Amino acid sequence: MKTVQQMLRDKSVVLSVPPTATVYEALVLMASHDVGALVVLEQDRLCGMFSERDYARKVILQGKASKDLVVSEIMTPHVFTVEPDDSVEACMAVMTERKVRHLPVVDGGRVVGVVSIGDAVKALLREQQFVISQLEGYITA
Repeated sequence: MKTVQQMLRDKSVVLSVPPTATVYEALVLMASHDVGALVVLEQDRLCGMFSERDYARKVILQGKASKDLVVSEIMTPHVFTVEPDDSVEACMAVMTERKVRHLPVVDGGRVVGVVSIGDAVKALLREQQFVISQLEGYITA
């Protein structure tokens, strides 16, 4: 069973913004790294998540301007997290139950990564493909 820590091996640094960053600055960072969400950190402490969904629902639909608005005004403050030793299946369960697409990975109170629903699906597919190939090898042997 694959763990969160194993999923993080394929990922680079944790992208984050402070709560005082403008929404526009956060969007530029997201676009430049082709990600759908950022961790919001205040002095290395997790205080929220900012996602494309936050932007669409709390800025665009309400007619606000992203250059005048700070991230703390629209971020999701109550963040669900996972730990490095959690399983991929546990991540999928949290994402499904809580209707979130990104989970910060916290180890000892420090954010060490972020996993997305796409990361989890890819990991599960790879694991299933491995099991299938092992079973096919067993059957044909």
